[in-house]
Formats: sequence, C-alpha cells, structure tokens
Amino acid sequence: MVSPKNHYGKGPLKAILIILITVHVLSVPSYAQEFKLKGNRKKERISFRLIKNLIVIPVYINKKGPYNFILDTGVGAMLITDPSILDSLQFSKLRKVKVGGAGNGEDLDAYISIILETQIGHATLTYTPAAILEEDFFSLSNYLGTPIHGLVGSYFFNSFVVKLKYSTRSITFYKHDVPFRRKGIGLPIELILNKPYIDLSVQTQGMEPRKSKLLMDSGASNSLSLEILDGKKYPLPAYSIPANLGVGFGGLVTGNIARAPLVSIGPYEIKNTLVSYPDYEGGPLKALRTGRNGIIGADILSRFDIIMDYENHVFFFKPNQNFKKPFEHDMSGLEIYQSGEGLKDYMIGRIEKGSPAELEGVQIGDEILGVNLHPVAELDLEAINDFLKAGDGRKCILKLFRDGEVVYKIITLKKRI
Repeated sequence: MVSPKNHYGKGPLKAILIILITVHVLSVPSYAQEFKLKGNRKKERISFRLIKNLIVIPVYINKKGPYNFILDTGVGAMLITDPSILDSLQFSKLRKVKVGGAGNGEDLDAYISIILETQIGHATLTYTPAAILEEDFFSLSNYLGTPIHGLVGSYFFNSFVVKLKYSTRSITFYKHDVPFRRKGIGLPIELILNKPYIDLSVQTQGMEPRKSKLLMDSGASNSLSLEILDGKKYPLPAYSIPANLGVGFGGLVTGNIARAPLVSIGPYEIKNTLVSYPDYEGGPLKALRTGRNGIIGADILSRFDIIMDYENHVFFFKPNQNFKKPFEHDMSGLEIYQSGEGLKDYMIGRIEKGSPAELEGVQIGDEILGVNLHPVAELDLEAINDFLKAGDGRKCILKLFRDGEVVYKIITLKKRI
C-alpha cells in the first residue's frame, strides 16, 4: 500500500494552491455568483460532521450527490478534488490549465468551469466558479478517513449571514435582510480575495503581545500558524520542536511547533495554544505576502460559535463548551492515514525522528490492527489519534501487521511540547 503523498489542512501550501487556482478561475466570464434559497425561504439549517476540526457538509453537484465537501473560509472558487464525481463528457467543454510556480512540486493539471450547478440544503448556485483537479492531489479522503470530494468557500459565505455552531455541529444561514439576534462579541474583519482576515493580539514566547493580521481559515485543522513578521520569516521562540507540518503543493512543509502564551480574540483569552512556524522561502513566501502574519485555524475557531457576516465585515464570537479544552500535540510521533477498499486499513505514513514510536521500532508502512487491545474495526481515525495523545508517560499498545507477521509494540507517550 502506498502512503498518500499529500496532506491537507496544515495551512500554508494549501493557501498558495488556492490563490493560484483562483487567478485562473477569475479569468473566466462571470455570472451571478450567489446562492439563492428556494421559494420564500429566508433561512436554512443543516448539520455537519466535524472531522479533525474540519467541517464536512453534503453538497449536490448538477443534481447528483450528496458529496462530502469541506466548508472552508480559506477557499475562493469551489475546488473539486475528486474528478470522478463529474461525467467524463463534461471535461471536453472545460478549459484545462497548469497550476505551478509554488515550490519544487510538479505542475498540477486542473479544469476551470462555471457551468456547474451547486446545491447546499435548499440553496442553489446555478453557475458555480470552480476548479476541478485532474487527480486528488490533497489525498483528503485518506487524511480524514472518509470520502471527500472537494472544498466550498467564499461564494457560500458571501451569499448569506452564516451562523456556525461548532457546539451543535450545525449551520444556519440567513438572507442578508433577515433580522436575528447576533450573540457574542462582534469584531471587524477585512476581506482580501474574498477571504476573511482579522486583527488579533498574539503573544509568543519571549515577546510582548502584538497586533497580528491573521487569515481565518476554517479549512486549516491546526491552531495557529505564524509565517511573516515585518516582511521576514517569523522568529522562532527559544523553545520549540522540529516537525513535519504536512505536505502540500510545493512538497514537504517542515518547520517547528511551539507554545504561544496568549492569543486574544476580543475579551476572550486563549492560553498556551500550539503554534506552527513553517519553514519555507522563495516563491511560497512571496505568494503569501498579503500583509498577513499568519493563519488562525480550526483548532481555535472550533472553540467558538461564530456568526459570519461578510457583507458587513463583522464576525461575532461566543465561546462554547470546548473553549477551555487544552491544546495537545501528538505524543507518539506517528502520522496515520486510511487506505484500501472503503478506507478500512490504518497505515503508518510518517514517523518523527527521535519520537517514542521510532525508539520502539515502529516502521513506516506498518498496518495497525489494534490499539490498546481494541481492534481497529471498533475505532475510527480520531479515536486512534486520541489514544496517541492520551497523556505524558501513558502506555499505548499497538498491534501491527508487517511483512506477513503480527507484531506488538508498546509505546511510552511523551509530551514533547
């Protein structure tokens, strides 16, 4: 079995790909680009699944589906990552482009379309600006453990006032002229390329709190990523650990992970959060220079219920029951993905150097058959990952399949950051 070559949701290189594709999509003729509710409906409520902090909603394309899409504030044009959901005859009508220039990765082939009809709940966008990847570059399904077909973002958020309740895993979206009570603290946002940016106070180790412009990215599963300060790479704090932050368009994203003492969202103080410092230069760094300092991701956003009003450039934040939940990093050094028919096989795709898993002899390519005496048939990917960050010094028993044999490994978890 082959490890998926790319992981989504870790931040920076996903953003570059989205920017480059958006440029191509914006070059096609435009039509009315707003979702419309059917009939006299003024609002709609739908449920979503929360997987690795990412919002997965049902979407219909050309009256077929439902398909699983990530609702992503970091996306402009809709992105279809699984081209198999479209009739192959449709591709002859589309313009094919190469998307490249961000790092050392190969160019991607994508098709540009505005002829797709998209439906979310009872809201429909008849001519949807979209990019369709020729292959599933992000390996979203393997990363999340469920079939994922694409990403939808700004065209949905621009069409409504959106109440995003992580606490109940529900979304209610209202026509702009419908009055309703907006609970929480209202903070101004700025839209750049139809993506929301917010100014927050961020304090990192050894530095005073400072105002930081952050992209609010519900499609980034991490907490906080700091990239640029005063036009240069954001300085590392005195204590951090090296880490692979994911794989994206330009190849492997390496960097460091540390703790940030304080992030303030209005009066709400988020303490001791994890923060990523990606290590990249050249083309990717230039592509990200929109005046921002970094990204605030879904591991922080999911601790609030949020009302998103793009039209009036204001978001309302109300802490939910997860607000005080501690931020924990993996304590084993393993990265696991799902593979095989029905995504039922749990495979080890990466091992951090010097980690507890490496020290115990766990190997890339091992298949996990059980964790702590639970067969994987009783678990899902999130449950397995929870076992792997259960606490410093805790034991984790792995039942593995390697080269035709069953192997047992006992890992002593270690809190490295």
